[in-house]
Amino acid sequence: MAIIEASPPRIALLHYTAPPVVGGVEAVIAEHARLFINAGYPTTLVVGRAGTSGFPEAVTVKVIPEIDSEYPANLAVAEALERGEVTSAFEELQNHIEEWLVETLVDIDIVFAHNVMTQHFNMPLLSALHRQLDQGKMRHLVVWCHDLSRYVNPLSGVPQRFGFPWDLLRTYRSEVTYVAVSEQRRYQIADILGCPRERIRVVPNGVDFATLLGLSDLGQQRVDAYHLLETDLVILMPIRITRAKNIEFALHVTAALKRGGIRPKLVVTGPPDPHVAEIGVYFDQLRDLRKELGLVEDAIFVYEGTGGLPRPQILDFSGVAELYRLCDLVLMPSHREGFGMPVLESGLVGKPVFVSETVPIVNEIGKNLVHCIEKDESPLAVANRILELTRAERTCNLRRCVRQTYTWPAIFAQSIEPLIQSLVGTSDVL
Repeated sequence: MAIIEASPPRIALLHYTAPPVVGGVEAVIAEHARLFINAGYPTTLVVGRAGTSGFPEAVTVKVIPEIDSEYPANLAVAEALERGEVTSAFEELQNHIEEWLVETLVDIDIVFAHNVMTQHFNMPLLSALHRQLDQGKMRHLVVWCHDLSRYVNPLSGVPQRFGFPWDLLRTYRSEVTYVAVSEQRRYQIADILGCPRERIRVVPNGVDFATLLGLSDLGQQRVDAYHLLETDLVILMPIRITRAKNIEFALHVTAALKRGGIRPKLVVTGPPDPHVAEIGVYFDQLRDLRKELGLVEDAIFVYEGTGGLPRPQILDFSGVAELYRLCDLVLMPSHREGFGMPVLESGLVGKPVFVSETVPIVNEIGKNLVHCIEKDESPLAVANRILELTRAERTCNLRRCVRQTYTWPAIFAQSIEPLIQSLVGTSDVL
């Protein structure tokens, strides 16, 4: 018996329009297309109106003008439906759309239909899709529900419409996979379709963290290499490696946090200071301590690089600024400082800073603005204060929640790819 790995499923994303048309659904489709291509899935965009920019080059864009909700023939059909009339133009437009869909989707394994099965903006398209399902012409259809038509949603406050084609918006298909973008939408669509809520998956929309945080391509690589999105607490030390910075104290703080049941990452941005005597010996001592404390994966010296980012990695200030925006707090337990610039930088990006009380800038701006590390305070005591702060601080908890659950990479790994594999599997057995 031989196991033959199957080709990746071919995916189509179906919607009325796509970027550069501006809209929430259009933005989601663009992100989905990038995720699918990056994961190795051949992806086709099937829309009524779109440009060719804003997508990976590997995405195929197929434009069927009749799908556009603002296509002139569709607008005429919609006006007739507003008067309660289903004219011959409806059937004519539906037939044209069906012909295009059959030709366009012939080699597609999974169609992700965004909103077009739950909104009334192109009823001939909705009817065409139902007829294709009736005829068994679609392998796998995923109905992705962002929004619901007000004409079949009793909560909308407008008069409800019944009969053809409106009842299609209430028609449950057992062969279809339904996805809602929130639990609230899940309950609503289940009530409208009259199906068990368990038949509808919830896959939320995500945050484009790289754009929002202004990350460069290299910055994104570092985030991936160090697994910073998955961690509970990102602690930044924006410093060069010298004994004066008291990095061993920070390692002990990180170890105490880990023992406290969270997953921390300590990120030391700078290289060993070449102007310090025997700096190599100190760096080796730090790495030995890191291993002794069980922090090989948790304490990161950026200078060391990774398999994909070879040593030496020297960050310029823009690279350090990216980590400032991503981190949860800044740690600066220095023995000595001439000024303490990271304190001001932390304040500007709105991140709490735990800093030795002897750092000069602390006394100048006021100890009440920072979290002071007292002279004889233990790493465990500092770790406990950090835990107390991060557990009580809503902004920190929200940031962690979004980072771990609501970024597009997290959503793809946790929800979208398992959905794809549940539909088509990953291999054939002969």
